[in-house]
Parts: sequence; structure tokens; C-alpha cells
Amino acid sequence: MARKTPESIFRRCEENPILTARNWPYPANTVFNAGATRVNGEVLLLVRVEDHRGISHLTAARSRDGIHDWAVDPSPTLAPDPIHYPEELYGIEDPRIVWLEEAKEWAVTYTAYSHGGPLIALACTKDFKNFRRIGSIMPPEDKDAALFTRKFKGRWAMIHRPSTAFFHGRVHIWLSFSPDLRHWGDHSILIRSREGGWWDANKIGLSPPPLETRKGWLVLYHGVRQTPSGSIYRLGLALLDIDDPRRVLRRSDEWVFAPTESYERIGDVSDVVFPCGWVMDSPSNRILMYYGAADTSIGVAVADLDEMLDFVLNCCPEPPPEKLKELEVRGR
Repeated sequence: MARKTPESIFRRCEENPILTARNWPYPANTVFNAGATRVNGEVLLLVRVEDHRGISHLTAARSRDGIHDWAVDPSPTLAPDPIHYPEELYGIEDPRIVWLEEAKEWAVTYTAYSHGGPLIALACTKDFKNFRRIGSIMPPEDKDAALFTRKFKGRWAMIHRPSTAFFHGRVHIWLSFSPDLRHWGDHSILIRSREGGWWDANKIGLSPPPLETRKGWLVLYHGVRQTPSGSIYRLGLALLDIDDPRRVLRRSDEWVFAPTESYERIGDVSDVVFPCGWVMDSPSNRILMYYGAADTSIGVAVADLDEMLDFVLNCCPEPPPEKLKELEVRGR
């Protein structure tokens, strides 16, 4: 198979944007940053909806083919509950969804915007109608979290992004483990943001949940480039060891997706492509990646899984942690 060029990995759907506030059955300012999964033969998006106060909640939208004819819940599917969960005072945002086979339920990690800043919260559901909130599982400031679909040596694992801005002004992707989904520890940096002029220098974060493949866990992450006119959010790929997710096997130097279309470049927050979910279509080997466009609408891009794996496996091996500091000093 010929190696794909970075810019050809993902192909935008011609119908983009596939969902906007105009599709909503009740008033909304914007809809974006949707978690995604398959339920009863349909693609289900759990969409971040920002109201006209600026407060966000989550609403489900369903489609047979994942592109057309979306049926949107007539009212919020999961709304903030600050009385019982004070960490949700300023809304809930950016869900990631995984199916936990052992628990026989979906786990939804999301950002709860608390009085002390954003933090990670977790809720579980069997039907996307009734939710069992576990509550906050990481303190502020922390975002961009998703679970792995299975345990590693008896423990759940979660990728997340604490804002360690005091560490030379850089923010990295972390990995943590838990015996029960409530209590988390064994924290370590998984993927470091680069330095200097790189597209993913200084601030990075997980995008959709890690995807289990025959070659390892495929990770799509975002990097934030600060420019004189504002931030640019772009996407890159990494591959983790299938049995030990602490081992980063590959990481792309180049971005594979970036804001280029008008609906991605102009909106409430310009120059943003921000996926929170993707789904696999097994018969066709296609991945549908759902992304927030300019914090205003939702787009979808399609990729072939084999082509993605071929691309990332042809990237340079990621150096082990003990070598990273030495390479950064040299200006990697």
C-alpha cells in the first residue's frame, strides 16, 4: 500500500457541516464537540450545545448512516445538575464515549466547568436516557479525558490533559489508572507537547477515545499553535502499545487534519477542528470522525483504518521518556 500523505488521510464529507444550531428543536447558540458511538444500529452523537447564556449541556442526535437525517432529542439529554453536583455550576462540555464490555454500559467522560475551573467528570449509561453520575474524578484544571475500553492488569486506564502551565508553560497528555473508575493514581506523562515552532508545541490534548486496532491503540490528538492572530487547532496521530498503553510506539511529526474550510475558520472560535468522537464501520473499514468546527457546528471526515495505520507505522518511532529531554534540548 502506498503511504498516504498527511493531508489526504481524512476526507471531508460534502454535506459538511452536518449539524448546526438550525437543526436543533429548541433555541441554541452553537452545537459542536460531540462524542460518538453506535447504539442499536445507529450512530449516536452526544453533542455539546451552548445556550444563549453561554452555558453548555449535552443532547443526543441519531442517524442511520452517521451523515444524514439526524433525529435530535427534543430537550437536553444530559443537563448540568449543580445542586447535586456543584462542579457542574457553569455547564458540562466535550464528552467522550466508550463501551465498557466488562461493565456492559457506556462510560461518558466530560468536562464539568466548576467554580474552581474545568475538571473531569464521569457518568455511565445503558440507554442514553438514564445516566448514573459518578461525579468528578480529577480536580481542576483538567480536560480532554477518555477511558480505554478494557482493563490493563485489572485496572482501568484513562488519558487526560491536566493544565500544568507552570511547567515551563507547557501542557502535556497524561495517563492514569484506577481499580474502580472513581479513584485514580499512578499518573504519568504519556505524550509531551513539543517546543519551538512545531504545530503541537506547548499545548496538546486527546481528541476522540483511543481506538483498539491490531497494531496498537490508535490515538488522534490536537495541538494548539499560538499565532499573533490567535490559536490554530490541528490534529496528529500516535500509536500506543496494545498491552501497555504507557508505551508510545509512533507519533506523527506532521499534522493530518487542519482548519481549511470557511465553517472551520470562521465562527465563535475561529481556526478550530476539535473531534471528541469517531466510529468504526467494520464492513467498509472506514472511520467516521466527528469534529467541532470553529466551536459553531459539527463536521465529519472519513478515513480508511488501514491507511491510517500504514501512515502512523511509517512515522519515526517515538523515543523513550528518558531520551525526550535530551532531544528537546537539541531542538527536536
